[in-house]
Amino acid sequence: MAAPSPEISALIDDMIETVYAAPGVGIAAPQIGVAHRIFVVDLSVGKVPSERIVLMNPEFVRREGMQLAEEGCLSVPGFHATVPRPASVTVRGLDREGRERIVDAEGFLARAIQHEMDHLDGILFVDRLRGVQRRLILRRIESLRRHGQW
Repeated sequence: MAAPSPEISALIDDMIETVYAAPGVGIAAPQIGVAHRIFVVDLSVGKVPSERIVLMNPEFVRREGMQLAEEGCLSVPGFHATVPRPASVTVRGLDREGRERIVDAEGFLARAIQHEMDHLDGILFVDRLRGVQRRLILRRIESLRRHGQW
């Protein structure tokens, strides 16, 4: 597989810089208005560069188990909620050099990868919520919008 274009490499660099500046543990290209299936996840938030995962055109190979944990999102700042997700996943995609990479993840890393994969499909963590929890967050966001604070 060929290495990505200079434009894609620059996009990945921008995404890495953006997620660290936020600070956050992950970001997907659609979050910065770019319609590419690319995400960056780094639980160390830049402290351990070898832990950074960059995947292009990722797909799930396996999803198993169940975990419940709180999530937040750079796209929905100030809001957090408990989201059910599989406890472990395997994803396959291309790394930033264009080579196939398979990532097996559990726990928080699995959660972060799934969260970013959702962004690639236009899904926010709020979309995964149901009932009162979802209604409360959406009402608060609407109130912030009405008051020009969102």
